[in-house]
Amino acid sequence: MKNLPGSICFILMLALLFVALPFEQKAQPESTREIPLDPKVIRGKLANGMTYYIRENQKPEDRAELRLAVNIGSLAETDKQQGLAHFVEHMAFNGTENFAKNDLIDYLELAGVKFGPHLNAYTSFDETVYMLQVPTDSQEVLDKALLVLQDWAGGVSFDGEEIEKERGVVIEEWRQRLGAETRMSYEYFPVLFKDSRYAERLPIGKKEVLENFDHETLKQFYTDWYRPELMAIIAVGDFDAKEMEQKIKTRFSTLPASPKPVVREFYEVPDHKEVLAKVATDPEATFTTISVNYKNDKQEYTTADDYRKTIMQDLYNQMLNARLEELNSKSDPPFVFYYSGFSSLTRTKDAYTSMGYVKEDGIMRGLETLLTETERIQRHGFTESELERAKKELLRNKEKSFAERDKQPSRSLIWGYVSNFLDNDPAPGIEYEFETTGAMLPGIKLEDVNRIADKWINDENVVIIVTAPEKEGLEIPSEDAFIQKFREIEETEILPYEDELTAATLMDERPAPGEITSVKTYDDLGVTELVLENGARVVLKPTDFKNDEILFTAYSLGGTSLYGDEDYYSADFSSGLIGESGLKDFSGTDISKILAGKVAGVNPYVRALSEGFSGSASAEDLEIMLQLVNLYFTAPRRDDESFNSYVQRQQALYQNLGSNPQYFFLNEVEQIMSRNHMRSKFLLSEEEFKKVDFDKAYSIYQERFANAGDFTFFLVGNFDKEEIKPLLQSYIGSLPGGPAKENFKDIGIRYPEGKVDKILKKGQDPKSMVSLNFTGDHDYEKMNNKRLEWLTEVMSIKLREKLREDEGGVYGVRVSNRKNKYPNQDYRVSISFTCDPQKADSLIALALREIDKLKKGEIEEKDINKVKEKEKRELETNLKENRFWLNKLRSAYYHQEDPGELLSDKNAVDNLAAKDIKKAAHEYLDMKNYARIVLFPETTTPAASKP
Repeated sequence: MKNLPGSICFILMLALLFVALPFEQKAQPESTREIPLDPKVIRGKLANGMTYYIRENQKPEDRAELRLAVNIGSLAETDKQQGLAHFVEHMAFNGTENFAKNDLIDYLELAGVKFGPHLNAYTSFDETVYMLQVPTDSQEVLDKALLVLQDWAGGVSFDGEEIEKERGVVIEEWRQRLGAETRMSYEYFPVLFKDSRYAERLPIGKKEVLENFDHETLKQFYTDWYRPELMAIIAVGDFDAKEMEQKIKTRFSTLPASPKPVVREFYEVPDHKEVLAKVATDPEATFTTISVNYKNDKQEYTTADDYRKTIMQDLYNQMLNARLEELNSKSDPPFVFYYSGFSSLTRTKDAYTSMGYVKEDGIMRGLETLLTETERIQRHGFTESELERAKKELLRNKEKSFAERDKQPSRSLIWGYVSNFLDNDPAPGIEYEFETTGAMLPGIKLEDVNRIADKWINDENVVIIVTAPEKEGLEIPSEDAFIQKFREIEETEILPYEDELTAATLMDERPAPGEITSVKTYDDLGVTELVLENGARVVLKPTDFKNDEILFTAYSLGGTSLYGDEDYYSADFSSGLIGESGLKDFSGTDISKILAGKVAGVNPYVRALSEGFSGSASAEDLEIMLQLVNLYFTAPRRDDESFNSYVQRQQALYQNLGSNPQYFFLNEVEQIMSRNHMRSKFLLSEEEFKKVDFDKAYSIYQERFANAGDFTFFLVGNFDKEEIKPLLQSYIGSLPGGPAKENFKDIGIRYPEGKVDKILKKGQDPKSMVSLNFTGDHDYEKMNNKRLEWLTEVMSIKLREKLREDEGGVYGVRVSNRKNKYPNQDYRVSISFTCDPQKADSLIALALREIDKLKKGEIEEKDINKVKEKEKRELETNLKENRFWLNKLRSAYYHQEDPGELLSDKNAVDNLAAKDIKKAAHEYLDMKNYARIVLFPETTTPAASKP
């Protein structure tokens, strides 16, 4: 948010932009003028038909984002190929012309590329996209990365042995997706995509095809569709664009054009005049949802007039969602969550969708609310005050993006060029968007936005979808009843919306400042620590990593641990309740209106051992963020209506979570690992919600935030530390404080001792979930923590190789560690995966054998080098990220460590050796304290096994 001088300057700037005589004619683009491609991008086409996009970008430094976009997906499959578009994508990682079997992954991991975050792919109905992030400070690595893309485009090996191994992996991915949501989607897709191929070609395919296809059928899909004219290479990063263009021309021109290409069809979603409705229920359904989908022909966005339409759609969405938010803040809210907006449904259809998550007995009310608010806009439109706020918000967001134009991350930029190739979506660049939005906004009138509803919302091509739990005693209205309700709304009297205006500012004047009593600097880190006279400690790190970003957090020790079990739920929900209730005399809706056009936000929290805030702001809206912090300390609002709304929504959210096998399993694992401590539950019952008392919650919140002198505040981002000191003195230094310091209490949560072997039964799908846990005491010290992290990384590599790549038994393996200093120094290493119930025991045995190898010191040097390179590469980019510094500084203070040692991480990994992993494996993978927890479907009898 802006302070007053900044607002005045910006308004004057806009006035000049809109009315300056020589400029105004140019500022308003001709309606038929084409939306240009970002001028920073080099786009070309090779003689074989392959397209390329290249853009230099230095954020992050020494990194490049690379994509191979293939304009083909599951819609192109024959009946015998269902699932093979996706299978081809998998095979690209299992052997190519220049990389045998898994050598491709090995090579890239040794270069610091992490499988998953930096090396991945996806397949959808209409496209397949391969993703790769690589370092650019090594010419060899960059050239090899381009070779990888070349191989993906035309040199996948399809080795027979590797196909058979990958069969299991893809089937495990299919298995992992099983569940209520998948089953219900199979029911409503044929209605949403009525008479269309989209209902018949889900990318994951059919299990019987995946199990039985012959190798030639798979290869044929690749031969038919991986053709230069259907592909694009996109490169964005820290490199020389001209050199990159030459490399792409040299390398990818060798791919031959297809002499007799198969025609690539685009499949329609046929129109239908009638309103369709589909109810899909499932015993394991977690949420109850309603969506009203208004399908329209695909709209092309190619001209300036089209861009103006996108602006109006953004304004429309923003105003409607603000109305829904206001409705939902009332007592007995209609929704748990809600959303309304325009989107692309398929390559040939767009959709305007209104949807809500509702209480299981609130389906008809939720539908009526969605339809009523849509109809209210059609009849009466929005108000001038709503439009003015929406314009402010949209323009401020463009302004912030424009301020970061030279520091946009390559990963966010590249997707715009991928969409430009695949969907012909415009990618003009933030300069065009900022200038054009600023020029067009003043000319967009209320009647222009109100007319949008007439185009998008009508009585044809409408599909109403309801998903809900299937359980005894719960009656779901019929599909005919939903269609009837749709018709009834047209005849219902609906009054215009009244926009209740509120104050323009949060605070009329700055509080009297407190003095700074001490200053401490960490010159190597660029960090300054201030102590104010009320005792508050403020840690500052100015950076230039982003032009318009300031991140904020704060903490004080105590949290819910200071309250007995009878008050635990009130304490746990206290910060959420205050966040809903508002500040001073302002409701949450009032605050949203005041903050329109501001980029600032603050969220209070009360956790197990601490309380505090998280927040962020643009540089010029820092003062607004600090005002919010001040008011959350001094003026939390008590509002019974907001309390009722919040608790009802939370209760509806938890209502059926336990019916979902995954949530059930996660909850049971945490209960077992905490010896059934009531504070480790996250599946709460109706009775537990009844224990939330607003009076108590409000009192607890006030207690937790009564003494700012017990807090440490952190700000990281683009600010001048001398310039913001007066703001800190006023908004933090004026808070009530004192020398009293609180601490948390040890409430006695401990891991189980000895061996635990627990079999759980839940669900109907042929799917098991496995959780293997190693626990014990831990000397919380920097190098011990590092060794535990390195061990986890090596385990991730080895278990992926053994369980996924060699055995084809899992889609993925997650290895994680948790190390605690407070309230008790202990650790937990967890291995988790999903698999065929019949293979659970054998896969667990394989995992334990790999652990035994680590304990014996059977550790490959290449795996050590992978961990070293990954950590070094991650640190290179992390050291130039505000979020990394915010988290590291908070952790150092919270754990009472010397912040000055943060930079020593640079060299910690250099001396890593196999002996360190062996030692850590013995220390942290001790079978004396080992919990084996496995979930089987209710219809499966697990084989007898030992932990």
